[in-house]
Amino acid sequence: MNDTAIHSTRAVRDQVSAEEWQARVDLAACYRLVNHYGMDEMVANHISVRVPNEPGCFLLNPYGYLYDQMTASCFVKVDEEGRTLFDATGLGANRAGFVIHSAVHMARHDVDCVIHTHTLAGMAVSAMECGLLPIAQSSMRFVDIGYHDFEGPALNLDERSRLVADLGDREVMILRNHGLLATGASIPEAFNNLWRLERACQLQVTALSCNTPLRMPAPEAVTATNEIFKPTGQRRRGLLEWPALLRRLDRIDPSYRD
Repeated sequence: MNDTAIHSTRAVRDQVSAEEWQARVDLAACYRLVNHYGMDEMVANHISVRVPNEPGCFLLNPYGYLYDQMTASCFVKVDEEGRTLFDATGLGANRAGFVIHSAVHMARHDVDCVIHTHTLAGMAVSAMECGLLPIAQSSMRFVDIGYHDFEGPALNLDERSRLVADLGDREVMILRNHGLLATGASIPEAFNNLWRLERACQLQVTALSCNTPLRMPAPEAVTATNEIFKPTGQRRRGLLEWPALLRRLDRIDPSYRD
């Protein structure tokens, strides 16, 4: 990831397609929202999105920016081979980010956005033998969830095949002793999946900390609730909320659009 291509003589918006620019704006918004909801870890972790109309290419964060510093202009464009195609910052992308995200983008053509986090609640649940429990309706969204055993920092390309095998056709996965992974057919859907998965982990950590037996719901009720919460053609989870989330960001700091 050190073959950095720096393009700084003109504004980034003037050097990319209108479709890519919109993807960059939404990606910057996603980073800002992850920060707003306390799910970031300084310069670590990553959110990626496919570059529209450029097969095999996706955008990642420059390695050195905090999440609340992300703007549409800052993202690094890479291809599935790890080549840097565009980097206005000169910082390049994180190696582990490339390994994890390229694995999913290469294998799952239904996925446009991938998010990986190291939240306290997510890491706590990732270390629990029981995994994520369907203890409330918030958790039942993720009855079918993937698990990937820890292999160290994701730096080796040969881990990609195991990552995608464990993810399968699911939307989310828990990386054991590591953190969370959420995907989506769009940035709004991926963010919604992450927010809800994080919420489910927070709920579990809170409930288990009460040191009292948990009352588990009936399996048939869990199955029925999970079916209701699955994305459908009529209700793509996250799309309804996205404009409202952008309005929130615009009130806080609209510089993510730059």
